[in-house]
Amino acid sequence: MKVPDLNFFLKTFLSLLIIFIICFVGILIGVLISEQSQNHGGNGVAVINIDGIIIDSGPYIKSIRKIRERDSVKAVVVRIDSPGGAVATSQEVYEELKNLGKIKPVVASMGTVAASGGYYIACAAPTIYANPGTITGSIGVIAKFASYEKLLEWAKLEVEVIKSGEFKDIGSPLRKMPEEEKAYLQTLIDSVHSQFKDVVSERRNLSEAKVESVSDGKIFTGSRAKTLGLVDRMGTVETAIAEARKLGGLSKDSWIAEYPVKKKTLADFIFPETLAERVIFTSSVKTGFGLYYIADVIY
Repeated sequence: MKVPDLNFFLKTFLSLLIIFIICFVGILIGVLISEQSQNHGGNGVAVINIDGIIIDSGPYIKSIRKIRERDSVKAVVVRIDSPGGAVATSQEVYEELKNLGKIKPVVASMGTVAASGGYYIACAAPTIYANPGTITGSIGVIAKFASYEKLLEWAKLEVEVIKSGEFKDIGSPLRKMPEEEKAYLQTLIDSVHSQFKDVVSERRNLSEAKVESVSDGKIFTGSRAKTLGLVDRMGTVETAIAEARKLGGLSKDSWIAEYPVKKKTLADFIFPETLAERVIFTSSVKTGFGLYYIADVIY
């Protein structure tokens, strides 16, 4: 029997190792280049893309703060394609954008859907663009709770809950919600709804009566929203960018930088769109307790 050539295996292993190192270094260089791609010369417009369910404000706030510190960004477009999200998250992004607007011109552009929390954020901009068929509005608050009480009875399971106060396990799925809890949650929802209406009234310069008439959760097309005073102009994202360039005193061919900037990893080169990204940014499933500025539209 022929004995395997040790030198052959060693050479093969070293060759594969060298190829791997070359590929790794090439990918690393590509990552570094991608991170530097936002460093344009001259002045330009930053486009903040707010996509999907708004649950984590971190990436948006980080982007807004970077834009604030970047002197070469002379104007900002907030591109919204979202049915909304968590109340506090939407409010955080709104406040950061409103403060940014005191330093640089901010224009909002609505995509397919810019409803509820998405519309709340759009109100941070003095000027809102929408397409005629954009779905917007849904000025309201929602909280959903499921009850597994009947299922537990069917399965002959008993659950003991020890709590420090009457409302400590409010919204528990282990039992049907009593009327006292419903009434308490309604007060919370009404309070947060009032916060939404106050923002719309102030930012859109609409009377309380006018805002009340459009704040029952209804969704509107972009053209209808314009008639109601919720939107300023019809136009695409390109129209909004052209407006931002004008407000920032920029030329028609000035650069555009998009945010949040996603840092690429090795997995991004192997799998351009990972399953995790789809779950985070496109899933409409809401879990756990929370109040939401969100439109339950197909998205």
